Amino acid sequence: MQTTLLTGHPYDKSFNHVILAKLLETYPSAIVINLVTDGFNPAMLADDLALFSKGAYADPLVGKYQQILSQTDKLIIIAPIWWYGLPAIIKGFFDKVMLKNFAYTEINGRLIGQLTHIKETVVITTGIAPAIYLRLFAGHPIGALKKRILKDMGLKQVKWFHKGNVTKSAAANQKWLAIVAKKV
Repeated sequence: MQTTLLTGHPYDKSFNHVILAKLLETYPSAIVINLVTDGFNPAMLADDLALFSKGAYADPLVGKYQQILSQTDKLIIIAPIWWYGLPAIIKGFFDKVMLKNFAYTEINGRLIGQLTHIKETVVITTGIAPAIYLRLFAGHPIGALKKRILKDMGLKQVKWFHKGNVTKSAAANQKWLAIVAKKV
């Protein structure tokens, strides 16, 4: 079983990097897609858009990531919540990598997910706001990701873990991480 860890936090001393390190203890043979260290450009540029409708790409990292994902059984996404949503680099990953004829096909305007070989997806987020606030007052950004975006790609077994108040207590963060690492 291949586990892939996807991350895109630019600050290497962030709690996201602590989470990544802990998960690498649990999954030592996991493949890590680190969008920042890879130099991934999340912007959809003219060259990307010219090929988009064909399910093709201009960015060579897209092909690398698609190859990794095509062999992935378990996908774990580690990301901060900034301004009540995922950072641009993660959103850009979905925009540029999850292309037609790779992540989905389209029949009569309906999307048919193609990544059904990924049996489990885990989304781990961190931020200042607690999960309840994100769900009730901030438009539940991960709800849309789980119920629409990932589902349209064929990813059905999706779990979400969120650590709010991430700047308050390092001890609380470590306690939370120990619990989540066992569940992931």
